[in-house]
Amino acid sequence: MIRQLHPEDQTYYEQMDTGIEDDYIAAIFPYLVTGPNKMYGLFIENQLVSTAGFTIYHSVYAMLGRLRTDRRYRGQNLATEILNNVLDRAWEHSAIQWVGANTQQSNAPAQKVLRKIGLTPRITLQSATTTSPNQLADEHTQWTEITSLTKKKTLLSEQYVQPGRVFPYECYYPFEAKTELFHDDEVAMWRFFENHQCDRFFITKYDQKKYHYLHVVYPFQDLFNQSGLWATITHAHNDSQSQFEEDVHVWVDITSDQISKLPTQHPFDLPSPWNLYVDQR
Repeated sequence: MIRQLHPEDQTYYEQMDTGIEDDYIAAIFPYLVTGPNKMYGLFIENQLVSTAGFTIYHSVYAMLGRLRTDRRYRGQNLATEILNNVLDRAWEHSAIQWVGANTQQSNAPAQKVLRKIGLTPRITLQSATTTSPNQLADEHTQWTEITSLTKKKTLLSEQYVQPGRVFPYECYYPFEAKTELFHDDEVAMWRFFENHQCDRFFITKYDQKKYHYLHVVYPFQDLFNQSGLWATITHAHNDSQSQFEEDVHVWVDITSDQISKLPTQHPFDLPSPWNLYVDQR
């Protein structure tokens, strides 16, 4: 039996033997089963043995995740069964236009399941994080901050709202860039900076997952050879860091081409890259 999970089902989840230490799902279970977060469980004889779910963004996007299977029940295709069921449930929401899943390249079992239910690879991005962006800063003039909402929306439209273009909306959550992704109230909160030639810009957004993040979005390939870029990012990072006692980490999503151009003594942590899969229906 597969059914939707609710806060009172946390005990069922805690009884699963997932083999995952410090499992974030157990830590924030009530949050993951309420509001835009949907989570489902596959039960065998009243025992929860596999889970999957999705989160809805702006009514039109659904990101799959929360895939777990009790180790005592692996090898029975339960993960495939529940994720395929959850995929269909996501599309049952009439406004949904896009469904995808983002998983680390090192997670071969999850990628196998995604392919089995028909999702296809779209893009691979490397999350590069650091608390010391100043190590890349130069002495060049910092870029100019953009405060006009109209100009911010124009830049987003010109660079991202194109067929197939992916926008890193949150840490861990890139989406295909559609007009519906960019709501005025959110875009107004994001900081935009433009170089003096007015041919390059980047965005910074606050995010919190396990840590505090300053999420940097840069739509061009020359991330490591633009004068003043990292000095400006360092300035924005200092502003963000001043608001918290805990470390604020800069997070930037980079491509394989950008990885090859990293300075030798760079300050980034580079875990396994993330593969974005999409459902083409």
